[in-house]
Amino acid sequence: MAAPATSVKEVIQKKPEGLDLYARFALAGALGCSVTHGAFTPVDVIKTRIQLDPATYNRGMIGGFRQVIKNEGIGALATGFGPTFTGYFVQGAFKFGGYEFFKKQAIDLIGIEKARQNRTAVYSVSAASAEFFASVALCPLEATRIRLVSTPGYAKGLVDGFTKILTTEGVGALYAGFGPILFKQVPYTVTKFVVYEKVAENILAQFDKSKLSGSALTGINLGSGLIAGFAAAIVSQPADTMLSKINKTKGLPGESTVSRLAKIARELGVRGSFAGLPTRLFMVGGLTAGQFAIYGDIKKVLGATNGVEIAK
Repeated sequence: MAAPATSVKEVIQKKPEGLDLYARFALAGALGCSVTHGAFTPVDVIKTRIQLDPATYNRGMIGGFRQVIKNEGIGALATGFGPTFTGYFVQGAFKFGGYEFFKKQAIDLIGIEKARQNRTAVYSVSAASAEFFASVALCPLEATRIRLVSTPGYAKGLVDGFTKILTTEGVGALYAGFGPILFKQVPYTVTKFVVYEKVAENILAQFDKSKLSGSALTGINLGSGLIAGFAAAIVSQPADTMLSKINKTKGLPGESTVSRLAKIARELGVRGSFAGLPTRLFMVGGLTAGQFAIYGDIKKVLGATNGVEIAK
């Protein structure tokens, strides 16, 4: 009669595997990215305005907040919340779920020992692969968000803005920024994951991880994520500025995306490419810290704690 009880215990203790496991990683990543990006929507509005119109919005982040509120009302700070939350929910699922998936594939391909010896390369390739698919999903929604923020009154929200761009300019307009978004997101995501993994690895090396409390692990995730966010923001800033520019308006008849990017790069120069960096450092540092903290905590809640670790 004890056998059924043992079977029930084994079922309860069995950890998720395969698709079930990666679905949990994806959900944790989706929630982490959507909640943090959604919360930082007002900061993103100011950052985008500074990038697109630095002559007008030339008073820094606090000054930018005051200008927008004075001229358009406090509600303008929530412009683009719909596509931001939705876009980063989808992107976060692909990014974090994909990162765990591709990391496992790399380990299976080269073996755990070689993966440990070359873990920076494993982190980099896994992050870049995941981000490619995440960017395919994010690009149309990011194009809609930038159009809503850069052109007040363009549309009533996510669905209206998305539909308007699609019907008046075609699918190509929604992916006009795909080159810049890859140029921005792939270095951003690679830097984000590699720096996070390295910082967390060095901190955890000083302690017995099995004895650390949940709050201590959350604190390590926050600190490591903050440093990773600062590094990722600097690396990806020029492409972020170009992305804002290319999605502000539609191109001229017959003008290719490559020629538009070349023209924007010439107009911006080095200094212009880093317009809005202080605001973006604040935003990306905060949201990346929040993402890794939320991701780690939700993984524990979902029981997705059996991912492969390759840190020494």
